Amino acid sequence: MNPSTVATWDEFMEGVWRQNPVFVMVLGMCPTLAVTVSAVNALSMGLATLFVLVCSCGLVSLMRKFTPKEVRIAVYIVIIATFVTVVDYAIQAISLTLYDALGAFIQLIVVNCIILGRAEAHASKNPPLPAMINALGMSIGFVIGLLALGVVREILGAGTLFGIGLFGAGFQPWVIMVLPPGGFFVLGAWLLLFAWIERRKLRKQQAKLTEATQNA
Repeated sequence: MNPSTVATWDEFMEGVWRQNPVFVMVLGMCPTLAVTVSAVNALSMGLATLFVLVCSCGLVSLMRKFTPKEVRIAVYIVIIATFVTVVDYAIQAISLTLYDALGAFIQLIVVNCIILGRAEAHASKNPPLPAMINALGMSIGFVIGLLALGVVREILGAGTLFGIGLFGAGFQPWVIMVLPPGGFFVLGAWLLLFAWIERRKLRKQQAKLTEATQNA
């Protein structure tokens, strides 16, 4: 495989899996816990963050050689706020119900540590294409994290998925799942699962290394 293709793939997969912002770095917890009471809310917030992250990282990368170090954070915030404003008005135009459901968390994308962190740590040091690919992977990882919580909480808390009933009239919803404690419970369960997967992977690597050492 072409080395540049491998590097591009690595840039993309860093945020999707190896450095997943929700399950590995545990960033952006406010929207992760607050808006994931339904899959629709989770997907909408994830896509809004994706748009802001990819566009802002692309612009930060384009301006990286012209931005004085002393004011770089202020410049990043202005860039991010511009795209957040676009998203804010777009969601209002598409659905006022969704806009009310997401509440202030749309505007709070401005201070989402995932976006500012990518702008400072990666986009400001790399050309536009790698910066945007890395941002896309990170934002898809964030969407996956939000959906993982939103799907579970909606199914258990309301018996629906994207508003479609799954279990019929006899289902007794777990009301706690659509309350704040439910977000912590589901997040904790997913973190345990990812920790188990990572630990299992490490055990397999150690077993292979031990076997190779013994055979040598």
